[in-house]
Amino acid sequence: MTRFTGWVAAAAAVALLLVVVAIAAINWRGIGDAGIDLNGWIALILGVVVTSALGIGLMALVFISNRRGYDEPPREDK
Repeated sequence: MTRFTGWVAAAAAVALLLVVVAIAAINWRGIGDAGIDLNGWIALILGVVVTSALGIGLMALVFISNRRGYDEPPREDK
């Protein structure tokens, strides 16, 4: 993959993320008063942060495991 296609892919991913966030915001406003109090917002934010941290941590473990060779099949030395 060339450097240019990597930037194009990243730009496309960011654009798609912005579109999804905009659609979510429009739909959120369309449902009217959701009635979420402060405790609800705190729970929502903590849920997003903890879930994201878990996903990032697990992906980091996958990359570390792959780079250190833990994913390779065992070899028999003769």
